Amino acid sequence: MRNVTFSATQFAVSSDFDENLSLGESLVREAAAEGAQAILLQELFAGYYWCKDQDPKYFDWAEPYDTSKVLQHFSALAKELKVVLPISYFEKSGNAHFNSLAMIDADGTILDNYRKMHIPDGPGYQEKFYFSPGDTGFKVWQTQYGTFGAAICWDQWFPETARILALQGAEVIFYPTAIGTEPQDPNWDSRRHWQRVMQGHSGANMVPVIASNRIGTEQGESCEISFYGSSFITDNFGEKVKEMDKTSKGVITQEFDLELLAKQRACWGLFRDRRPDHYHRITQL
Repeated sequence: MRNVTFSATQFAVSSDFDENLSLGESLVREAAAEGAQAILLQELFAGYYWCKDQDPKYFDWAEPYDTSKVLQHFSALAKELKVVLPISYFEKSGNAHFNSLAMIDADGTILDNYRKMHIPDGPGYQEKFYFSPGDTGFKVWQTQYGTFGAAICWDQWFPETARILALQGAEVIFYPTAIGTEPQDPNWDSRRHWQRVMQGHSGANMVPVIASNRIGTEQGESCEISFYGSSFITDNFGEKVKEMDKTSKGVITQEFDLELLAKQRACWGLFRDRRPDHYHRITQL
């Protein structure tokens, strides 16, 4: 037996950087008090989702990996609470900018950095203006509680991402997200689609998925987005075992026996029966 308790959180942000960090911290503390050992905060939670618009002023929000206030703050918290924290932040590296995530181990060590590989560009989600495509490759981290993978928002639509993380040994996959209404079509509710795709990755790779999304309505210059929360946790069969609503701040937690899940994954034969020698087509556009 190797039982680990995971948590997803969700909240609405304000225009105040320090206030957002404090709110994120309060939810981490709440989840830890409920027994969570690995806790996910949403994508780019230190500020509004500014990618609704193309405005160069937002480049000032980026921080270097080595000196990031966001990472340093949650490193101290992880050490205090003895929890693992995948932390999403806006990274500046030389002249480049990335949508990044660092895994922080339960002793406060900031582990290797991941840079979002798939960058969206569409109404309300104009990330290509701000972020270069990630150059780190897909990452898994060996933490005190297990081997964890993570990808960021738009990454979650690509089955290749989840499969590579699973092949690298991920026992659980984290997806921090910022997604809500679609400005080009207010009648298009992509919430269930968003969930089903991640449930499919979970079932196809037989690993739990932890997804955290923001809530609240944020007004930009070009459009308004109402983020639809609905953060959730799946089991290793893709079944949602915990889910939040569209408007409430809070946390959800779920315990898994990672040793048992590994045995179930091996017994089902999904990785035994793969035929990578016939998958060449997938490497072509």
